[in-house]
Amino acid sequence: MAETILKSQPRDEFGKGAARRTRRAGLIPAVMHARGEEPIHISLPGHDAFLALRHANAVLTIEINGAKTLTIAREIQRNPINDVIEHVDLQIIKRGQKIEAAVPLHIDGEPVTGLAILDSQELQVRAEATEVPEVISISVDGLHDGDTIRIRDLVLPEGVEPLDDPDTNVVTITAPQSEQVETPQAELAEALEEE
Repeated sequence: MAETILKSQPRDEFGKGAARRTRRAGLIPAVMHARGEEPIHISLPGHDAFLALRHANAVLTIEINGAKTLTIAREIQRNPINDVIEHVDLQIIKRGQKIEAAVPLHIDGEPVTGLAILDSQELQVRAEATEVPEVISISVDGLHDGDTIRIRDLVLPEGVEPLDDPDTNVVTITAPQSEQVETPQAELAEALEEE
């Protein structure tokens, strides 16, 4: 995964009013966390952070006054109306450190018969912080109605270990259901015919 360097600045104002002022200045309020240490409040450059955070599990190098800190995005709060990023929680990481992350699943291809249904939208994995995949693609080419793909069947990148039960279904191939919706008029006509 490509790393992005974001030149940031410390933030010493807190609360809703301060966060609004930060966003009006084109910045995004953020907090960097490390286990056992005080959180570090920063402001990220708005446009660059927005582009970097389009990817799941984005690895960001935060530069503050020349010092660089490696982080991974853990929580991104967005405005539900305009999708603007309102706040970001970052976890401080080290190269080579293994972390747990949720990776989105994606279906590739078309089954021979039936429709491919994702039973889960994401997979919990453990991997080196800088090697967490953005997405896990699952090929359904050649599958038929009734086939399933379990976690143990997935082809994962080297060093990526699934944390969920290996027998858990992630994809099910199912025949499309043809639904006949009967209108009240159709039901009445059918009842009259039976009489």
